[in-house]
Amino acid sequence: MQTYRATGGQPFSILAIGLAIALGGCAAVGPDYTEPAPAAAALWQGPLPHGGSVTALGDWWRQFNDPVLTRLQRSAESGSPTLAKAWANIEKARATLSSAGAAGLPSANGQASVTRGTQQTGEVASARSVGLDASWELDLFGKVQRSTESARARVQARENDWHDARVSLAAEVADTYVQYRACGLLANAYAQELTSMNETAKATASLVRAGLTASTEGSLARASLASTTSAGLAQRAQCELLVKSLVNLTGIDEPELRQQLAQGGIGVPQPAGLDVQSVPAQALRQRPDLASRERELAAASADIGVAQADLYPSLSLSGSIKVSAIGLASALTSWSFGPTLSIPLFDGGRTRAAVDSARAGYEAAYADWRQSVRTVVKEVEQSLVRLDSAAKRTQQSERAAQEYRRYLVGAEAQWRAGSTSLLTLEESRRQALSAQIELIGLQRDRVAYWIALYKALGGDWQPATPASPPASAIDEEKTKP
Repeated sequence: MQTYRATGGQPFSILAIGLAIALGGCAAVGPDYTEPAPAAAALWQGPLPHGGSVTALGDWWRQFNDPVLTRLQRSAESGSPTLAKAWANIEKARATLSSAGAAGLPSANGQASVTRGTQQTGEVASARSVGLDASWELDLFGKVQRSTESARARVQARENDWHDARVSLAAEVADTYVQYRACGLLANAYAQELTSMNETAKATASLVRAGLTASTEGSLARASLASTTSAGLAQRAQCELLVKSLVNLTGIDEPELRQQLAQGGIGVPQPAGLDVQSVPAQALRQRPDLASRERELAAASADIGVAQADLYPSLSLSGSIKVSAIGLASALTSWSFGPTLSIPLFDGGRTRAAVDSARAGYEAAYADWRQSVRTVVKEVEQSLVRLDSAAKRTQQSERAAQEYRRYLVGAEAQWRAGSTSLLTLEESRRQALSAQIELIGLQRDRVAYWIALYKALGGDWQPATPASPPASAIDEEKTKP
């Protein structure tokens, strides 16, 4: 890099200023970014619920008609450390954008000093000086412009990340809450069976003592009771673990959370419905994570221009003025002004390597974006298949549970009448309990697949939706040093 500098009054200064004016209209170097079109099929391949009609996803959680879930969602969003971190990343990106824009503006620094000392004559005098330095690097080849484009795209990417974190948090809270409700149903199913099995064990013990049945029947009754008791305890422990997860997600104290959960229903909450867009390309534009990838791609494109601008000359204007005086003497004024032209001559290939690196960064970002598009399509398609399968299986599971329950009632009556064995009774009981557990699991999974589809479609996010700081971030802002 060779630097030439001229001060005011020299012919070279006039030439450099003329060059700056001539080049001031040059377009920014580097590629002009165009958003790529996602390669997606015209229609979803998975079965579409509700015929695939188009509706908005906003306020989807209200479709559950569950006030407890709504309160949990609000608590989770207002106090989430994840959202607070995502908001901090937005602020950091905005600061980088401000810095990038400021690079194209003139800068000025002022100095002032007062010193007191002895002169050669022996007199004590004060020396005063005031100065001003100013400089301005002209954005001849668009380095500042491309830097600003890159920084602005990354601000938008961080805002989309915040929305993605918000959608993910809402889905996780809802899924955990649904699992908790289903866990309660499973625990109750075990409790009901234990009540019946206790009665059977007591009756069998009486028959064994009376010599009316073999002792092996008593062993079977006790073994069945112990096995079911163990399974019930494990189910209760799973419910407790889900409570701990909700405490972590919502930030609510556990005693208060348990009070709120006690106010809810006992069944698995069911959404009123969720309609699915029939065109994948439309849904792809509603994913904040994919939008973030696209903005990172735009930033990487602008970074190429930033690197390429370093291959060209740079011109800056600088000047200074200084006023100084000693004692009572008249003030002296000195000034200087002139352009500085820097021309890249030889740097061992470092600048061109930076351009190659920026291009490679763009290719990597483009590959990430393409993979994200495929992932989005896969997640929606899988959610559709799972949802459709769960809906069909639930109908059959309900029928199986009803029939096995009827069979168990008949087996109990026959056992009391002495016309069937305890082994047959316990086998019918296991089948009935297993069918009930499968039904509750399918009811839980069906709602979980609805939630997964909600998340796969981007939740209630829409492009250009502004991010807002969570309450925790606002509180932290007040306490910053």
